[in-house]
Amino acid sequence: MNLHILFISLLAIFSFKVHADDTLNANLAETDSSNLLVDNKKSLRIIALAPHVVENLYAIGAGDLIVATTSYANYPKEANDIPRIGNYSRIQIEQVLSYEPDVVIAWHTGNPLDDIKKIESLGIKVVYSDPKKLEDVASELRKFGQLTGLAKTAEQVAMTYTTKLNQIKQQYQGKKPLVTFYELWSSPLTTATNGAWPEQAINVCGTENIFADAIGDYPQVGLEQVIASSPQIVIQPKSETQNYVDQIDWSKWTQIPAGKYNLVIHPISDLLHRMTPRFIIGLEKLCADIDLAREKLVVIAQEK
Repeated sequence: MNLHILFISLLAIFSFKVHADDTLNANLAETDSSNLLVDNKKSLRIIALAPHVVENLYAIGAGDLIVATTSYANYPKEANDIPRIGNYSRIQIEQVLSYEPDVVIAWHTGNPLDDIKKIESLGIKVVYSDPKKLEDVASELRKFGQLTGLAKTAEQVAMTYTTKLNQIKQQYQGKKPLVTFYELWSSPLTTATNGAWPEQAINVCGTENIFADAIGDYPQVGLEQVIASSPQIVIQPKSETQNYVDQIDWSKWTQIPAGKYNLVIHPISDLLHRMTPRFIIGLEKLCADIDLAREKLVVIAQEK
């Protein structure tokens, strides 16, 4: 079957959705007593194309509306049972169509744009997730609340997130900055800067990023550059589900304070890197660990 015939066939399969946008927009304002979206008593069918989107939908009570997702969507545990229809590099369009979604929630910077545009061209409603600042998690929750008819619950979750984030910011405001290297990835050695999500997190805790002036959000750097900058602490995130056998053993580099005094912090990446309410848990732990390192360095300085 050539591509033209395939496209026509797929379009025919989804011909019933030619008025999907109008129907969806009309239903956004109509909810029943249980706050679920009303569409002839049929639940909204959502395809969520990122782990953080899945988490945020579950956080507001809309997880049961997800009919398909992508790789690495593993929280909460129920998310592991959702069918996979792609990953960060490719979305399987035929499978998207087979699940007959009312809406696809795409990650603006984390999904292949050509696939998303193809989905839109087939008449499927696409809503974009695009959190850039730590505060944007609350906005995302509210957006999904409006989309699913769960605005009241979403507002409560969003307010809790914002309150806790502001409390952490206030708690660590004015702390003496620690010279820090953030090892996002080891091979090739990659860090976070330029206001990227991880850098925003460590800045809340009171740090001085040794690559703050680097070009790009996630630049590759040299080991010799790190050593020359003499970081006081190294932050080395780890996933609970992945094995990082190639991560650098900083204890071998005793010429830098982080290596000499074993000041290497291992936050859980799934908490810290995902734009969800659980980020607060990761941020609290990260800031507490950085504060312990700060206290240890004070004691070391006093003993000299």
